[in-house]
Amino acid sequence: MAAPLYQRIRQDLESRIRSGELPPGSRLPTEAELRDQHGIGRATAQRVLHELAQAGLVERHRRRGTFVTDGVRQENLLRFVNPNIAGPEIPGRHEVHSAAVVPAANARPVLPGVPDDTAVVQLVRRKFDVDGEPIAVEYSAVPFALAPRLLDEDLVHLTTIPYLREQGVPLATARMYLDPILLDEQDAELLDCAAGVPVLRQRRLIWLENGDLAESAAYLLRPGMMEFFVEQSIRAD
Repeated sequence: MAAPLYQRIRQDLESRIRSGELPPGSRLPTEAELRDQHGIGRATAQRVLHELAQAGLVERHRRRGTFVTDGVRQENLLRFVNPNIAGPEIPGRHEVHSAAVVPAANARPVLPGVPDDTAVVQLVRRKFDVDGEPIAVEYSAVPFALAPRLLDEDLVHLTTIPYLREQGVPLATARMYLDPILLDEQDAELLDCAAGVPVLRQRRLIWLENGDLAESAAYLLRPGMMEFFVEQSIRAD
């Protein structure tokens, strides 16, 4: 099945940015120009530019236009740690490395408060940029009792929180941690890095209304691939 038109347009622009055809500072077509070039509606044109901006490849400036950023992928930290994002936490191509039911004692990351012999669904995925370079590796562990049919789903595109909500799981709170770690050999191989390299890890814990753990997840980010920022308005009005 062919990818949606907006996705093909976005991927074409992303490829041109990654290849250097559109170097840093280049101005992208406006929404009106995209509509004329591709015969698309305003909402589709907006989505193309919005997703490129979310991926940190471009910056959008009111009245000035949309411009290619200076190389390192930029990510809004507030978006990155927002548990209510409906799409993938890290935009780009996703690949399922492994998916299985394992004892909690063998899962990564650890599941605080969950007995070692509890069955959990362990999902390991990798994220890639347009050139096929790994950006991040994701580990997610969910108690099997909460999601017994999880392995039957489209795991490439699945986002945990919306899925659990659809299953009627009473989610209550989420907590995020950001901490530096040193890559072990397994993660170094997945990220195509040397073991012992320091990387940034994002951890997420989600609890149910009754206080039980619903998910333990972690994202290991390949060094040099992302630059995080927080942007806030400081207008006097």
